[in-house]
Amino acid sequence: MNIKIIGSGSYIPEIKVANHDFDNHIFLDDNSEPLSHPTELIIEKFKDITGIEERRYAEKNLLASDIGFLASQRAIADANIDAETIDYIIVAHNFGDVQYGKIQSDILPSLASRIKHKLQIKNPKCVAYDILFGCPGWIEGILQANAFIKSGMGKRCLVIGAETLSRVLDPHDRDSMIYADGAGATIVEGTEENEGLLSYESATFAYEEANYLFFGKSYNKELDPDVRYIKMFGRKIYEFALSQVPMAMKSCLEKSGIDISEVKKVLIHQANEKMDEAIINRFYKLFKAVPPKDVMPMSIHKLGNSSVATVPTLYDLLIKGKIENQELHKGDVIIFASVGAGMNVNAFTYRL
Repeated sequence: MNIKIIGSGSYIPEIKVANHDFDNHIFLDDNSEPLSHPTELIIEKFKDITGIEERRYAEKNLLASDIGFLASQRAIADANIDAETIDYIIVAHNFGDVQYGKIQSDILPSLASRIKHKLQIKNPKCVAYDILFGCPGWIEGILQANAFIKSGMGKRCLVIGAETLSRVLDPHDRDSMIYADGAGATIVEGTEENEGLLSYESATFAYEEANYLFFGKSYNKELDPDVRYIKMFGRKIYEFALSQVPMAMKSCLEKSGIDISEVKKVLIHQANEKMDEAIINRFYKLFKAVPPKDVMPMSIHKLGNSSVATVPTLYDLLIKGKIENQELHKGDVIIFASVGAGMNVNAFTYRL
């Protein structure tokens, strides 16, 4: 038995934040000294490296659980199922519900319980829980759904990735321009057909790499040092991703028994365009092959890095024909892959 996605939905916030909206930011280094280049040049270089032109921020009245709920509603409608038939609700996030203008994360009750409540699912045997797995959280949720369904513990799962990274940004850190908000959701169920999830890889590298992404104080020493913001060692993450993600993808594809020439699309976590391109090139090089044109659909240019939401949102847009010059067909083989805080890496091969 395999599992397959029978419905998808996403919520893309309406608030657009363009690169020029950061023109008045004062970017500092970790010693609280102004960066040597003018802000205009910093933003220009940022776009050249990441590919990000704009990103989306959640409306002030919406929390991560709210946008997760909205994406879930769309996925349930797309799958044309009764929500009462869902056995598990798995919600991937990193920071819980953070109210606009506040600094405290709220995960009591869990976001999964909140979303189940908003969906008005009465069935108490629909188990709802959260996972914290960095940006690869939605993919890990799919792998857990796979385990539940194959073991007979359930028949149908709702897997959600929702995050509001805009609420945990240090405005004086140029890396803050990367992050965005969003939510993606999928309904998965078992199938006896030769389709769906075919193989997977998942790993946590924590011996030396655990703190490549972390919570730290603002680069502005005048701000409250006890207030924490998302921080990262960008170069270390870049090098880690290039060394580990292609290998995970290679192992995953080899387990499936599918030749590299059959792969039609690679849906990779949208964190940095240059990094993603380097990962794809290195992956194909491992097979002594060249990446086909348009093998890697991109959403980062307009949506930024919404962490756990990037991959399910990308899939939802792609499967519904909303990405220009990109399309999927029945029988196509896709590789899903991600890397993020932990440091965690995962991937799975999938046949439509």
